[in-house]
Amino acid sequence: MDLTAATAFLAGHARQLDRLRFELLTGAGNRTATLAALAGYRNPDGGFGWGLEPDLRSPESQPPAALHAFEVLAETGAGDAGLAGPLCDWLASVTLPDGGVPFVLPVTVPGGTSHWWIGADSTTSSLQISSAVAGQAHRAARLDPVVAAHPWLERITDFCLRTIAATERPSAHELMFSLIFLDAVHDTRPEAAAQLERLGALVPSDGGIPVQGGIEGEAMHLLDLSPEPGRPLRALLDPAAVERDLDRLAALQQDDGGWIVDFDSSSAAGALEWRGYRTVWAARILLAHGRD
Repeated sequence: MDLTAATAFLAGHARQLDRLRFELLTGAGNRTATLAALAGYRNPDGGFGWGLEPDLRSPESQPPAALHAFEVLAETGAGDAGLAGPLCDWLASVTLPDGGVPFVLPVTVPGGTSHWWIGADSTTSSLQISSAVAGQAHRAARLDPVVAAHPWLERITDFCLRTIAATERPSAHELMFSLIFLDAVHDTRPEAAAQLERLGALVPSDGGIPVQGGIEGEAMHLLDLSPEPGRPLRALLDPAAVERDLDRLAALQQDDGGWIVDFDSSSAAGALEWRGYRTVWAARILLAHGRD
């Protein structure tokens, strides 16, 4: 991995938020500045929108944007920006009676937004989005007692555990986010262990899980499913296969210093922003595994 080239790519192509996240990752960052950049995507209701999820560019607060907000909060830790509590309050306000959140809420400005977000059912809880949001919320809760103590978190956790147990064969995205969620709650919810082992057995040894309806070659790989070393999920995976996947990930750095994105976007802005996001994501994983 060439961190100097990655820095240059982010300077020339990435949004400010991802540049600041990368600086935090490499030891030269500023938590206050990163939280301020995140706050630029925030709405008065406490939720996030405005393209924080790069393929959902509409301004209103959305559950997929909450996923990305919690991801940043997990990187910065508890701060005085007052973002985490209002975000949990907003999520509680849009949580459905069964405890889950919908795949997406009605999109008010569809321009540039990918088709799978537009017109999706907003009246039914989605395991994919609920487990994605809850998994990142639990990662943030490790450092932020406001998130850890919020009653919304227990409610959506119960929904995810119940729904995962009732889902025999999850889709690729459901499997990825369910595994990340189960890994995150493993130490606090004893019932997660059995489900983590069950779903872990569905992962091929090479981690290549094709994404139905995706572009040619789009697949979930081992590091998509298990990005953090030393976690319970990692014990279920072949160490040699993880090392090969680290080699694969490192080799995806391009001549311009950034990482490729192996899925489609509906706007030029979204495609470029995903490359910046993916570059930070790849660098975080490689550094965590000593691949600097």
